[in-house]
Amino acid sequence: MPLNTYHPELMGHAEISPGGEFEVDSWHSFTLVYTAGKFGIDDQGGLKIGLRGHFDGSAPQLTDPKGPGFTTIEVSNGAPVDAVFEVRRNIRPWNKSLFVRCLRFLNEGDVITIRFGDTRQGSPGMRMQTFCESKFMFQITVDPFATHDFIALPENAHPTISIVPGPPKNWKAVIPTLRRPGEPIRLSVKAEDIWGNPSDQIEQVVRIKSDVPVEGLPETMVFHKGSFAEIADGLIINQETKARITVLDLDNKVLATSNPLVVRDMAYAHYWSDMHGQSKETIGINTARDYFDFARNKSFVDICGHQGNDFQITDAFWQELNDLTAEFEEPGRFVTLPGYEWSGNTGLGGDHNVWYRQEGRPIYRSSRALVDDRSAPETDAHSAIDLIEKLKDEDALVVAHVGGRYADIKYAHEARLEPSVEVHSAWGTFEWILKDAFESNYRIGIVASSDGHKGRPGASYPGDSAFGSYGGLTCHLLDRLDRDSIFSEFRKRHHYATTGNRMFLNVTASFAGGAFATSGVHGQERKVPVSSCQMGDAVDTCDAAALLNIDCEGSAPIERIDIFDGLDHLKTVRPWGDDVGQHRLRVTCAGQHYRGRGRLVRWTGKATFTSGAIDRVGAVNFWNPNKQPKIVNDRQASWQTVTTGGSSSLDIWINDEAWSGDVMLETSEANVTLSLADLSGDGNITECGGMDIRLIAARLPARLSETSYTGTHTIPLSVDKEARIFVRITQEDGHQAWSSPIYIQKGPGV
Repeated sequence: MPLNTYHPELMGHAEISPGGEFEVDSWHSFTLVYTAGKFGIDDQGGLKIGLRGHFDGSAPQLTDPKGPGFTTIEVSNGAPVDAVFEVRRNIRPWNKSLFVRCLRFLNEGDVITIRFGDTRQGSPGMRMQTFCESKFMFQITVDPFATHDFIALPENAHPTISIVPGPPKNWKAVIPTLRRPGEPIRLSVKAEDIWGNPSDQIEQVVRIKSDVPVEGLPETMVFHKGSFAEIADGLIINQETKARITVLDLDNKVLATSNPLVVRDMAYAHYWSDMHGQSKETIGINTARDYFDFARNKSFVDICGHQGNDFQITDAFWQELNDLTAEFEEPGRFVTLPGYEWSGNTGLGGDHNVWYRQEGRPIYRSSRALVDDRSAPETDAHSAIDLIEKLKDEDALVVAHVGGRYADIKYAHEARLEPSVEVHSAWGTFEWILKDAFESNYRIGIVASSDGHKGRPGASYPGDSAFGSYGGLTCHLLDRLDRDSIFSEFRKRHHYATTGNRMFLNVTASFAGGAFATSGVHGQERKVPVSSCQMGDAVDTCDAAALLNIDCEGSAPIERIDIFDGLDHLKTVRPWGDDVGQHRLRVTCAGQHYRGRGRLVRWTGKATFTSGAIDRVGAVNFWNPNKQPKIVNDRQASWQTVTTGGSSSLDIWINDEAWSGDVMLETSEANVTLSLADLSGDGNITECGGMDIRLIAARLPARLSETSYTGTHTIPLSVDKEARIFVRITQEDGHQAWSSPIYIQKGPGV
């Protein structure tokens, strides 16, 4: 139930010092002074100081005076207290809280002084969280009557500070991935701090260069302090080509190279979305207005939705969300979708994202666990089956999501409503949901989004917390950027998913004898003759085989391309070829414990070589800048990382002598000794239990340079089995992409 609201104005007041702005990941000491209100605090009563669940700074601790986050508590009347820092023992979103129990009576005006990061005995202080928050709140709830029923101070009476970005570290340049000749192109440039927050601490002129002529491209951009990004709009490329844009400093040092842009006369262009994330009104941070502003102006996505947990969305906030999507909606520039996350327990279907084409539609809640209002019970939808029934006459889209409550698509699924499943988010990578869909013979597309809780839709870094992955993006194949086109093409599964990078991917199938594609709205489909089809399409053919055409431009060098037919892995393609010298050892940690919240695998490991020496090491998907791999000595490297269904890799470049010896891999999940000479690009896989936890050692070329791949592959077809053909692209930098499957049914005949 929501917090007790009995006379919050009589619950006392609190102040924090110092106040003001504090940089992410910086160290400070704060003094919170609580003054008891009208009722005082009864013996065995107390108060809680709540921090949001995704706070990833120093946890308050009361036992080590020299350690991070050391916290002390003093009471003005000398009353003793018990105190404990608890996780998931407070009402969300204040999942982390310091609970102070008073063992004697406090009267009105008595004071409790709490020092977070008390440095007086040697503690370095309290480390700030890794993400920005305009109003970081210390939420104060009080139990004055010793009933364990805590009452919050008035809404604006909780102490707050502001968490701001650090200095610029990594520059980013973003352009579209597919436009037709003559269509406007936008270049967006920003610099992020070490934790991925766009920085406004830039006072710099940068140079802009393109590898092909671009009309309107500025020679320079000027950044001033207080500005988070610079944008050049209305750029034009008139001929078919491929382009990348480079950002340099005035000494010609490369700061950033953009994602690839393909300019080609096609029936559609590419538009990128993050349709799934939350703000402070539910489990995230910053306001819903800040959320949409970030997506449009700081991560530069084209399409954005807000997916708050339904059991926290009041009617007033639902109306506010609808007002915001209507306000931010700008067809051709930035499209917003009204919606919410149906957050049912997994036993009743699990998390599903719901989007409407228009504002003003109902919210069908899985429960009202944190909503006081019990009116209109007829709008409740307690199971995914109920949700499907409620939405049957709505112009809505639904996508199964894997978060705290993973979606059980075998429990309930409706093809008209649910065209796709979400394979990646900040929660991790979940290819098992594709297996569930294929085992159930569903035709599904593949999408990704962030489900970010840290206020950064479209550029969602995990920080130093249980979110172990960078948030995903979906690329939509649209003839124009508006809601009608999005809904139409989404239902056709015309999209592909990535782990957050923007690569160009075009996957089609062609047929020598022709085929018939399914066309039209669900329930009124018709067959249209075609010679080829694209990702997401469903076709019938009499051909004995299909030709799968893959055209990819990576945002980094391509490591491998895997071709699948549903559950079956058909082929691996390496653009660099097996004849290239392989002088790099890649050690990969991957997997998850199980499907729920505790899926995170915390890896510690070391690699020890029996001969030779380590030249250098590199990190792939090590998102925590404070926990990067280290060279211990000439023959040993160590690392710490986390995986949540996806992977992290340690690259080790060793000298020639080392390749004639062994490597001993000792990790928290498995130990193995391998002959380096016997390793290949496929690698040695050690299964480590859990759901899919594994340790992989493979050889790679010392350097990969091929960012492009174009190839055609013959896919044999069987009359008794629908082919479900899709590809997964894996880049050297760990980013991945999945095309939505092409569904091919071979009919009787030749």
